[in-house]
Amino acid sequence: MKKIVLFASGNGTNAEEIIKYFKKSSLGTVAAVLTNNSNAKVVEKAKKHKVTTLIFNRTELNEEFVLNELNNIKPDLIVLAGFLLKFPEHIIEAYPNKIINIHPALLPSYGGKGMYGMNVHNAIFENKEAETGITIHYVTPNYDEGAIIFQKSVTISDCKTPEEIAEKVHRLEHKYFPEVISDLLSR
Repeated sequence: MKKIVLFASGNGTNAEEIIKYFKKSSLGTVAAVLTNNSNAKVVEKAKKHKVTTLIFNRTELNEEFVLNELNNIKPDLIVLAGFLLKFPEHIIEAYPNKIINIHPALLPSYGGKGMYGMNVHNAIFENKEAETGITIHYVTPNYDEGAIIFQKSVTISDCKTPEEIAEKVHRLEHKYFPEVISDLLSR
């Protein structure tokens, strides 16, 4: 059984979809959820599904604590699912091509520092884009610049608010993120 470690900072809707997907899979399992936010709803969601959680601070992420925890777990894949801190280079180097992220837009558009969540959807709405989507990519030291693994677009010309755009993007994330993770684990 392959091991997945999830990193999340917020509500954990993607994390929960991934946990539920792999509960039904013989390929892999979510071994742990790691978060930098003790108040994040992802903590409750992980506990509800009996997944180990680990809460850490920025110093523990950027020094050896989190890396040591990962080395103890020995994950086959590390998944950033709404994780808002910059991922440290020493962990990226320790797990080359084993760390992926999901971005709520079609990269390279609307990527980079500060472009996450509603910031992305607001920018897309303000620019009156006809479509947006999701990008799943490998994590590198630079925000949203890793090799693209998967993209899926959706028409948003009927959306009247950034929140409606966010809803369509979330549906894509929940459907495709677990499938792409499964595909990567089966390679």
